[in-house]
Amino acid sequence: MAAVRKLQRCAVSPTGQHSASVIFLHGSGDTGRGLRAWVRDVMVPDLAFSHIRVIYPTAPARPYTPMRGALSTVWFDRHKISRDCPEHLESIDAMCSTLGSIIQDELNAGVPKHRMIIGGFSMGGAMALHLACRYHPDIAGVFALSSFLNKDSVAFQAVEERVRAGNSLPDLFQCHGTSDDLVLHQWGEDTAALLRKAGMGATFHSLPGLHHQLSQPEMELLRTWILTKLPPAATAS
Repeated sequence: MAAVRKLQRCAVSPTGQHSASVIFLHGSGDTGRGLRAWVRDVMVPDLAFSHIRVIYPTAPARPYTPMRGALSTVWFDRHKISRDCPEHLESIDAMCSTLGSIIQDELNAGVPKHRMIIGGFSMGGAMALHLACRYHPDIAGVFALSSFLNKDSVAFQAVEERVRAGNSLPDLFQCHGTSDDLVLHQWGEDTAALLRKAGMGATFHSLPGLHHQLSQPEMELLRTWILTKLPPAATAS
């Protein structure tokens, strides 16, 4: 069996004891370093914590069908950018396996899954939802910013099956700007509604005036949510 490809990544280390981790996935065509720089630009003082490592991986360049096969740093391929078309499951599942190596690295560093959050912006949010709903439902939470799933995503089915079996799921935190393309905003809102209907705890924030971008108010909401899911570990008495 071929070895799983190691992804390039950058990380913001905690200022104190590392006891939790956040994996933050960039949007299509970006890089981990690009997303890291963007977060630092909009977030004052920064998305940094005393106990949480924030990891920004970079997707490998691959032919991307919506760009007529040109190479792009995307987490998976799409037949086209449409909520109604089938998902490109071959590339999605392959990347779930690749990203699993980052989760394993954090496990090896002593961070249990219930002290991990996976999330992303745009395509990165969709990738995070596949990881959390289908492959790693025992993490602490998942977030999706300006993101959506296809109408018949297998992630919805995975959530329903897990709920029927009486198994737990991570909570979802989702944000989308009202000044983004109206279709994309509706897709994002529908994604949260469908996951909620399937049995997942999902919170959706519509942010007035925000385009397809990050903003400080959004990141402040995200920081607060992360800390509710990953509070500092209790100190030994």
